[in-house]
Amino acid sequence: MKQPEIDIEALKKDENFIKDLKKLEDEVESEKSIDKAYRLLGTKLAIEASQDEIDELFTFIVNQAFDRLAEYLTEHKGFSLDNPEELSTARAIYEHGIQRYSENDIKGAKEIFLVLHYTIEDDELKDAMMIHACAVMAGHSFDSFIDNLADTSSIDESDPTAFFIKEFKQPRDILLTMFKKYVKLGKEELKVLEEDKG
Repeated sequence: MKQPEIDIEALKKDENFIKDLKKLEDEVESEKSIDKAYRLLGTKLAIEASQDEIDELFTFIVNQAFDRLAEYLTEHKGFSLDNPEELSTARAIYEHGIQRYSENDIKGAKEIFLVLHYTIEDDELKDAMMIHACAVMAGHSFDSFIDNLADTSSIDESDPTAFFIKEFKQPRDILLTMFKKYVKLGKEELKVLEEDKG
């Protein structure tokens, strides 16, 4: 069954919708919530808000996420995927890493994926982030990573972690064995964070 078309123009004039949108904007601002900012972003994209508004929200999300990451690293706290706010924070950092990778910022992308490997409290995603970092270190371009390593065909839209690439064309353990040399290098780099715990 086809979804009914949403009348965007009518929605933009709907008083309840405007009120709810304003409430969400205020909550994002006062709570500095990344989870709510993503919800707001989804709504703004749906109603085709101006590019400036979209960019401003993206900037807010990324800045908040990296502030929180710095805080978590200092406190030696990880991101729990059961917590919507922490999951949204990890997502924002990941999306920034993917953007860096697609722009060929090898150093930036590798560091982001390694830090996510270190901070995400989920073994499946930890391994997936290490594979991302190893692919970068092994010289895979972003396109090569997407075409040859990642398996994006089986994404489950209802999975709250669906925006992370965590399925690959080969089992994760085989990829980690293939990338053994880079896993070692990655873990060496992460030792700095371990030493800070001292």
